[in-house]
Amino acid sequence: MLTNEIKTQFNEILEEIGNNLDITETQYKFAVQSYQAVGKWLADEKSLLAPYRPEIMPQGSFLLGTMIKPVIDSDELDVDLVCRLEGKKPEWAQYHLKKIVGDRLKENKTYQDMLDKEGRRCWTLNYSDSSKYHMDILPSIVSVGHRVILEKAFSATDFKEFEKTAIRITDNQEDNYYNETNPDYWNKSNPFGYAIWFQERCSISIRKSVFLSDSVKPMPTYQKEKLPLQRVVQILKRHRDIMFDGDDDKPISIIITTLSAKSYNKEVDITTALTNVVNKMESHIESKYSSEHRKWIKWISNPVNEEENFADKWVENPKKEENFYKWINKVKSDLSSVYELRGIHRIQDSFSKSFGESLTKTAFGNIADRAYQNREAGNLHMKMGSGILGAKVADSTSVKSHNFHGKNKK
Repeated sequence: MLTNEIKTQFNEILEEIGNNLDITETQYKFAVQSYQAVGKWLADEKSLLAPYRPEIMPQGSFLLGTMIKPVIDSDELDVDLVCRLEGKKPEWAQYHLKKIVGDRLKENKTYQDMLDKEGRRCWTLNYSDSSKYHMDILPSIVSVGHRVILEKAFSATDFKEFEKTAIRITDNQEDNYYNETNPDYWNKSNPFGYAIWFQERCSISIRKSVFLSDSVKPMPTYQKEKLPLQRVVQILKRHRDIMFDGDDDKPISIIITTLSAKSYNKEVDITTALTNVVNKMESHIESKYSSEHRKWIKWISNPVNEEENFADKWVENPKKEENFYKWINKVKSDLSSVYELRGIHRIQDSFSKSFGESLTKTAFGNIADRAYQNREAGNLHMKMGSGILGAKVADSTSVKSHNFHGKNKK
């Protein structure tokens, strides 16, 4: 059982690790400006897409506020985007829609040079080495007035009509990719409905979650402060990245995010939230009988589409399931061990193994700098008999500043 003082110390450490996992405000603004420029090019009056009011919007971790920096600084950030079109020509199948979006990108010399080979669902733009990111653009069809629905849904506190926020997407591995012209028979996705659900799970009484309502603004504001659930997801994703070191069979982010959100119980501090989440995640993994596979399989439901199983790849690749359980057991073990440690250096060593040496060194360095500044200002106190530094409490004594000549200042 952690005392309040020790919990406060771990909260500061975990929050600082989260801060250092965030992409920078410069990176964020550059990405927003870049995808808005793409949207403007697609919607230009000379574009064949112009009548359908194409718009680029963020999805995934960029929208949820759970994006993290890569373990290796030179690796690219992955920004997931949706290209929303209000309708299409009657004769267009998925193939035609995706091709027209790709052709329009190729008409711009800059985008032509950046365009990667066609993906299963997306077009990918690779930005320069200095930018260090790529954007995956998913072509989709929505109904007229879809944006108005999103604006209302993003600002609502009890929105439940997730079906209204769904989109129809292109997928070149579907049997009807070349010939089905009715979007009702295309694959359905709902990244915005998922984000609305995640926002509700994030919100706590003392701090209102507003990251979605801001995302539809012309220039979304960079979110400097994160809610506990957002930090928990970031921390768990980083632990995963360190543990699996680029292994493609590592636990996928949508599973970590979904199980974390389902397990979160509105805890207001990161330490408690993280501990409770990792202990409850497995309880939200169901077993369902699959007539397709003729056996019981693991099932992690999409919260806005119960028929979708985020763990569907576990059936065809058991290594993914095995790695998930290895990972969650390792998280539990690592947290249990570090919570037993006392002494900042021992705690730092343990966190370095879980989250990476460079990130941890920076985080603990920032904490040390703040402690030094508080000590110099006379605001740093030590809990009697514990060695824990922090703000003044009833049973504490002030820590005197140093003059660097071997004597304390009076």
